[in-house]
Amino acid sequence: MDEQQIQQIVSSVLRQLGEKTAQGKVQLIPANNNDVTPANTAGSTRETSRETPPAGDSGPGLEDLGTEKFKKWIGIEHPLNQSVIEDLARQTTARICVGRAGPRPRTTPMLRFLADHARSKDTVTTEIPSEWLQKHDLLEIQSRISNKEQYLTRPDLGRRLSDEAIKILTEKCKKSPTVQVVISDGLSTDAVVHNYEELLPPLLNGLKSAGLETGTLVFLRYGRVKAQDEIGELLQAEVNVLLIGERPGLGQSDSLSCYAIYKPTSESIESDRTVISNIHQGGTPPVEAAAVIVDLVKAMMAQKTSGIDLKR
Repeated sequence: MDEQQIQQIVSSVLRQLGEKTAQGKVQLIPANNNDVTPANTAGSTRETSRETPPAGDSGPGLEDLGTEKFKKWIGIEHPLNQSVIEDLARQTTARICVGRAGPRPRTTPMLRFLADHARSKDTVTTEIPSEWLQKHDLLEIQSRISNKEQYLTRPDLGRRLSDEAIKILTEKCKKSPTVQVVISDGLSTDAVVHNYEELLPPLLNGLKSAGLETGTLVFLRYGRVKAQDEIGELLQAEVNVLLIGERPGLGQSDSLSCYAIYKPTSESIESDRTVISNIHQGGTPPVEAAAVIVDLVKAMMAQKTSGIDLKR
């Protein structure tokens, strides 16, 4: 799409909005500007010159809105005390101090909001490729769900294993381990992919150092939490640990949860589980979470229980 076509679209939109003059002007904003829409004085126009794109670049574009620069971007113009504003922004991930343009948000926070929302939607709908699972030596099984759309509309089927999954578990998995670790995509593929390398090795090493035998590593595609009970019952593990992607928040798409349960059965209920949530770099760091999970499993083994009956 060339500049003339873009200009025609802009003029058409302006006419539909009832503008008396439909001669809008497309502006290119340099990437090093603090805001993608600098404040202009009333009645004036401000154009920026084209930047020469670096070698190999197709042209000017926006910077990555997911970087710390934009997460901590200050949009309040002429604050009474700049240091107070910056200190507030450092202490929270909330969207504060972003300023406004009349009754609306400024362009930078609005674009970041849309980008964060898109990222959260993407992590729910994308799939973890089988090649990634093979690389990490994970045995793949599947719930009774056949695709992501069905996963979001039929949580009941995500709580049960497919016939093929039951067959694979029966034929290929170690029976009666002390601890059975299961990984599932859940509602966030980012949670699994981003945290795996820093969580699984220290977790498995920690369990081994504690003298706890682990079973075959299993990946459950389209899984819900309740499915861990069927896996635990089939493999007769004393403790079942499920690491599953959490429902993403706005701008937080890689948070993982750990659900641990002692000797699960089909009769197990939610209060029988002990949960460690918010595992990611901005919450509980994966390495730290691994140590917490090992201590949790040791407590469960010592007390022969989990959930609300576990004394920690």
